[in-house]
This record gives sequence, C-alpha cells and structure tokens, in this order.
Amino acid sequence: MAIKKVIVYGAGTMGSGIAQVCAAAGFDVTMTDIKQEFVDKGVSTIRKSLERLVSKEKITRENADEIAGRIATSVEHVYDADIVIDAIIENEDAKKELFADLDASCPDHTVLASNTSSIPITRIASATGRPDKVIGMHFMNPVPVMKGVEVIRGKETSDETYETVRQMAIDLGKTPGVSNDFPGFVANRILMPYINEGAWALHTGVSDAENIDLIAKTCLNMPMGPLELADLIGLDICHAIMEVMHKGFGDAKYAPCPMIKQLIDAGHLGRKTGRGFHEYG
Repeated sequence: MAIKKVIVYGAGTMGSGIAQVCAAAGFDVTMTDIKQEFVDKGVSTIRKSLERLVSKEKITRENADEIAGRIATSVEHVYDADIVIDAIIENEDAKKELFADLDASCPDHTVLASNTSSIPITRIASATGRPDKVIGMHFMNPVPVMKGVEVIRGKETSDETYETVRQMAIDLGKTPGVSNDFPGFVANRILMPYINEGAWALHTGVSDAENIDLIAKTCLNMPMGPLELADLIGLDICHAIMEVMHKGFGDAKYAPCPMIKQLIDAGHLGRKTGRGFHEYG
C-alpha cells in the first residue's frame, strides 16, 4: 500500500519531529493534540527546526515554506489517513484508548503505528479489531537528525503492514531496523541500562555529573554521556521506559535509580525544564 496521507497524534518533541520529516518527504500531514497550546508549540518547534536548516543552507527558504505548507493542524480527532502515527505520552492505557478510537473511526486500510519507546505492540494492538495493521514505528530524538527507525512487529502484524512501514521509513530518508516485540525493544534495552548506571554512579558518589559524562565520552567514545543524554530525552520519559522494562522482565537491573524519580518529583525533567542532572541556560 502506498502512503500519501499521514496523521500524527501528539505535537510534542517527537510528534513535531515526525510531522516535519513526513512533510519533508512529500506526504500530506495533519498534526493533532488535545490542546491548542500543544499544537501551537509543535508548530513553533517545526518552524525553528526549518529555520536552522535554512541558516545552514541544507534547504532553501522555498523548501522550508513547502514543508510547512504540507502540515495541517487540528485539536479535533481526525481519521482520514493512510497511516496514523501515535506520539502521545508513554502510557499504555492512554495508547490503548487512542488506538481503540482510531480503530473504530479510521478507514479499513489505515495502518495504526505507535512511536512507543517500550510498550509491547501486541498489547496496544489488543485494543483494536485490526491487530494485523498495528505496528511499532519508533523514531529517535531528534527526529529530523537521527537516521534510525525501529520497526516493531506485534504478534499479528501482517507482512503487508510491515513492508508498508519499512518502505515509508526509507522514503523518509531513514534506515529501518527490525525488533521483535519485547519491552524496550532493541534500542532502549541497550540504552536505558547505560543511562541508569550513569545515574547510579552519581547517586552512590562514584563521581559528579560532569565527570561521569566526560569519562563516558572520552574513555568509551560515546557521543553523549549517560546523564546529558537522559536530560535530552527527558527524565520522565526515561523513567517511564525503565518502569515498563522492569515490570515486563521482572529483572531488578531495569529498576530506575531513585535519583531519577527524585529529580522528576522536583520538576527537573532535563533540557525541556532547564534542569535535570545538569543545568541549562
């Protein structure tokens, strides 16, 4: 099936990034969220991203205007698309509620994809009557920059649905990698223990945040240290992913470090709030 029309549910960091790359690839996109302020913020994020690309001469002003022009917005539920990509909060009940609504209202051919970072696709698909058309399409942050897309097949995801999404990822200029349906999939199964051990090293006094990140980058050749990476992703998101993995596997190694929850309780979620493990101007 050829994809032409895309709906992105969620206008946050991930949703706005997904909408941007879909529009840049020539798809007609509608980006929606539950509040106008969320949609407006998503549009602002896209405009700033496009302005950076123009300033770096990676695209022209005309290209930027064309991309922005392909993105419609709405605060009402919309259903008429070839694929819907969920980019709402990392909460299983919320995603099931959304997918049940989409299943009841979207055309029969519509693929329902989730950008979930950790929640098994089979569980999300159980809220629908079309589990063969439900799939994971996990983009990486920041979406316009990162080349990988993790494609996750649920227990009943059809070959046709998989091939449609795999080809769409390629059309977006991404490299699709396939994961089976386990909590955290591949990317976060590897990434979250890295972040969590960095948090434990700080929590137990092994070193301070600056040196933990410095050592990870200069001695392990990691592009980002675990704590600054957690700040970029968002500590609330990291914690939610770790909780899903801890519950799903029943393995204590996935239990989030208490310091992460302490920072969340204090409202320090990382870059998006100006403070997490580090402080940002």
